[in-house]
Amino acid sequence: MTTFGALSAVLAVGLVTYVSRAGLILALADRPLSPRLERGLRNVGPAVLSALVVTLLAGSEGASGISIPEVAAIAAAALVAWKTKNLIATLTAGMVVVWIVAAFF
Repeated sequence: MTTFGALSAVLAVGLVTYVSRAGLILALADRPLSPRLERGLRNVGPAVLSALVVTLLAGSEGASGISIPEVAAIAAAALVAWKTKNLIATLTAGMVVVWIVAAFF
C-alpha cells in the first residue's frame, strides 16, 4: 500500500468514526436519557476495565505470561476499586503501581 493510500484509509476511517459519534451526540443533545440507559452507561467503564484485565490474564500465554508488575497493579487496582468504587482512582492506582514495580523488576 502506498503512503497516500494508507493516509487516505486512516482519514476515511477517522471521518466515519467522527461523524457516527458526533451524529449520536447531536441527536441526543436535547433529550433526557432514560434511567435505564443511564444505569447501563454507568457500567461501561468498569466493564471495559474488566475485559482488559481478563484479556491480560487469559491472553495467548495464559496466566504464565503475566509478570510481577502486572500482578501488583491488578491487586492494587482491585483494592482501590473495592474501597473507593471510583474508576479514575482505580486506573490511577493500577498505573502508578505498575510503573513503580516495573522500575524495580
